[in-house]
Amino acid sequence: MDKFQNKYRISSARLQNWNYGFPGLYFITVCTKNREHYFGEITNGEMALNGLGYYVQLEWIKSPEIRPDMNLELGEFVVMPNHFHGIVIIGENEFNKQDGVVETQCIASLPRRPTIPPTNKFGPQSKNLGSIMRGFKSSVTTHSKILNVDFGWQARFHDHIIRSHDEFVRISNYILNNPRNWKDDKFYN
Repeated sequence: MDKFQNKYRISSARLQNWNYGFPGLYFITVCTKNREHYFGEITNGEMALNGLGYYVQLEWIKSPEIRPDMNLELGEFVVMPNHFHGIVIIGENEFNKQDGVVETQCIASLPRRPTIPPTNKFGPQSKNLGSIMRGFKSSVTTHSKILNVDFGWQARFHDHIIRSHDEFVRISNYILNNPRNWKDDKFYN
């Protein structure tokens, strides 16, 4: 395993040679620390949000308003007892202008892959998927302290780049049906 400053480093789960500021559709999942139930419970296939769960929902809905310069849209999303699923659409904006946009059957256009791979940028990220998720997670964590909830997120989040209309429909249905299909086994649902 690679080390940085003599400490073990976990390799990035992000797709190499992809700029996460590119216009596109992204399916994200973020889990709570130790998969603890912080956001409410599922009863009869329906999610009953508690105060923190309700705030997670509100904060996600505010994302496009908070970041108008990124031209964001939201697809389906769901707050679950111990995780959150959502689709975020990053539209073309002043930070990600690309030559040649490929039209897809999806809601948004995906850029052509550049012939020269983007250079990885280390340090604080801005105007990309990572910065959206960092702000979202930070806001929920701050609000949990106001509610006096001993809350934490897992350190990372999972993402998937949606590349076709069929994939968009399949993932949207997965998100919508997640409460009905819930099995409380503390494993990824």
